[in-house]
Amino acid sequence: MDLSTSTALVTGANRGFGRALAAELLARGATVYAGARNPDQVDLPGAKPIALDITDPASVATAATATGDVTVLINNAGSNTGADLLAADPADIRREMETHYFGTLSVVRGFAPQIAEHGGGVILNVLSGLSWVSFPEFGAYCAAKSAEWSLTNALRVQLADRGIRVAGLHVGYMDTDMVRDIDAAKSDPADIARIAVDGITNGAYEILADNAARQAKAALSGDLSVLYPQLP
Repeated sequence: MDLSTSTALVTGANRGFGRALAAELLARGATVYAGARNPDQVDLPGAKPIALDITDPASVATAATATGDVTVLINNAGSNTGADLLAADPADIRREMETHYFGTLSVVRGFAPQIAEHGGGVILNVLSGLSWVSFPEFGAYCAAKSAEWSLTNALRVQLADRGIRVAGLHVGYMDTDMVRDIDAAKSDPADIARIAVDGITNGAYEILADNAARQAKAALSGDLSVLYPQLP
């Protein structure tokens, strides 16, 4: 895929991994819309800020009308309330699903016709190694990412005949504000952005960006005790 002739939209592009993705796309010659709930927070030279709240269908529709030429869509915007499934406020649990599942689906529904009209393109959903393994301390996030993974699989098949390749990026912890309080090894978002965009240009359907993601996928074929050694 020649990104120098492509127009991309990255959601949640005002900071963290979204900003790194937008920067990598710009470096490869793409035209980039940087979606953010507050576009004034977008400070990336060369990017085109655009207001986009993925949990608001009206905002998604307005953004789709304002662009019109997107052929690469990266669904990156996310949330992490830190909600566990038994004790947290149900509103926080719903927020995870509204963002990662319904929000991602809303953006795909809003932009897929546009991508198809321009001869097809790519949708990349930023998933997680936590699509495949769940940690109780933030079980709501893990559940929402698992749902987004299933959504990605369904859309991959459904949009193929429209010339749209739907890819999923699985990655462990990255050094962003979302996981600043977690004491664990973290990847540089710029490094993962390069891997993700390489996957887009190389036609990948599934991008395993680090060892954490590769290990989580490999463990799916084993006994549950591999993923959950704390079980009696």
